[in-house]
Amino acid sequence: MLWIAGAAAALLGSAPLAVGLRCAGILLIALATLRRPSLLAFTFLAMLAGVELGLDLPHVAAQTRFLADLFLRLIRMIVAPLIFATITTGIAAHSQLRSIGRVALKAIIYFEVVTTLGLIIGLVAANLSGAGWGVTLPASTESAPAAQTVQTWQQVLVNIFPENIAQAVAQNQILQVAIFSLLFGVGLAMLPETKRSPLVSVLQSLADTMFQITRIVMYFAPVAAGAALAFTVGSLGSAMLLPLAKLALTCYAALVAFALLVLLPSLLIFRIPVRKFIAAIAEPAAIGFATTTSEAALPLAMERMLEFGVPQWIVSFVIPAGYSFNLTGSAVYLSMAAVFVAQAGGIHLSVGQQIAMLATLMLASKGVAGVPRAVLVVLMATASAIHIPFAPIMLILGIDALMDMGRTAMNVIGNCAASAIVASSERVLTGSVPSR
Repeated sequence: MLWIAGAAAALLGSAPLAVGLRCAGILLIALATLRRPSLLAFTFLAMLAGVELGLDLPHVAAQTRFLADLFLRLIRMIVAPLIFATITTGIAAHSQLRSIGRVALKAIIYFEVVTTLGLIIGLVAANLSGAGWGVTLPASTESAPAAQTVQTWQQVLVNIFPENIAQAVAQNQILQVAIFSLLFGVGLAMLPETKRSPLVSVLQSLADTMFQITRIVMYFAPVAAGAALAFTVGSLGSAMLLPLAKLALTCYAALVAFALLVLLPSLLIFRIPVRKFIAAIAEPAAIGFATTTSEAALPLAMERMLEFGVPQWIVSFVIPAGYSFNLTGSAVYLSMAAVFVAQAGGIHLSVGQQIAMLATLMLASKGVAGVPRAVLVVLMATASAIHIPFAPIMLILGIDALMDMGRTAMNVIGNCAASAIVASSERVLTGSVPSR
């Protein structure tokens, strides 16, 4: 509460009082955190400290990005071998291969339904708020990138499959690694037990080792989270964010609406224990929020869902696949931002034009990778396809980092929910979170 009071004092023009109140608030939170330490508590504390550093010492904060980049490098080091080992061992140890195809079909159907609902909610939110009307565009932002194209469905399908697994690992193509691992696991499962078991044992040891490395790397997560927020606030400054505050509020309102109208009913329908699920995904969501990178939360999200009771063979397929097909937060943002761009450009989109825009986004969003602000590329491609101006997209860049936090956290939550829901539909979810 003291930190919030400090933010209010800053808006009223009392800078010394604001700094004092915010620092006192952070100190009290730090003392409370030390009494009941946890990764989530330390991450939250580091995020507040990062915002404070960005506000008070922006020149210092602007130099902290390397800490977040270091954390992301460590995560990317883990992701490919972790996915390969968990998918392969999960399938090879699973006796009925037919259920793998059934789970894949259920996951794809669920992904398509929830991302479509996310697009619709973002569209409705932008129309209700009218955040783009009356925006004054800087003259210098009228230039637009020339080579942005929307992938056809054939290209999207072809790009799912790797032509070179080493290249897929090097380029961090998560879905391609997952497809190779799926085929490798099926092939391994078809071998006789005598030939299969030695390699399965090695791969299981690899998976266990990668989870141990994940736990080590996660000790650095609070530092990376604080550094990422310090860099964002220090580079952008609070004054630049104010003109676009209405857009940011619309974005977060749409994300909350999606959580309440789509995710919560889905959890209840499939009898997922909501409180235990929230406890399981709190830390991965916080890391995704602070780093604005879904990939940073991937190893921890997989570990938490395994602890929640989702079988390994479901976790290791559904969550990586969701990185291309179930970015629910990005779906909400894309339709909302597209309508905002049209409004800022003075364009009234008819109902038919908005439906066509949704269809375009439904395809284009499937090519969004779990990397920071990749959705802006999709937004530019969509703007070109439906003939709306590029200038407002350049304007969004000033506040995109703030909105990226929320949509990334929702991406992480949505993929965790998908794995739990698919497991529940297969009646293999235990639904318990062990104490840590």
